[in-house]
Amino acid sequence: MMENYLQVLEESLNKKVDVLKKIGQMNEEQERLFKEDVFSEKAFDEIIDRKGMLIDDLNKLDEGFENLYEHIRLQLLDGKEKYATQIAALQKLITKVTEMGASVQAQEARNKELADNYFLNRKKELKQGRQNSKAALNYYRNMNRSQVVQPQFMDKKK
Repeated sequence: MMENYLQVLEESLNKKVDVLKKIGQMNEEQERLFKEDVFSEKAFDEIIDRKGMLIDDLNKLDEGFENLYEHIRLQLLDGKEKYATQIAALQKLITKVTEMGASVQAQEARNKELADNYFLNRKKELKQGRQNSKAALNYYRNMNRSQVVQPQFMDKKK
């Protein structure tokens, strides 16, 4: 019975590795998107949605792993020698998951910086556009007023 539980824990960790790989790929796509000349908001939204689903899957896997481990923890500690190879395999997978998690967090931090820069530049562009529009409108109004020529000669006789 314990072998089955350990197998389930190993499968859970392998699924985590797969999900983290997919999230890493999404982060790379997101980075490419920010570095392109033309930013696609639709593609950005799609990536965010897909990453959200993957993160939900990752959280479910974490929760399931923790619940199962808590269920068998005491039995596992009592039989360390008996399950040494499976425990070693789990430890390797946990290390791999931890390293991948750190890598994904680093990617997320880089992407956050790219996003902040993109949105800051976009905000500046919009502000500049509003200022240009306002200046053009003021120029147009002033030019319309200047076309009204006051009479140059007035007859002062009455």
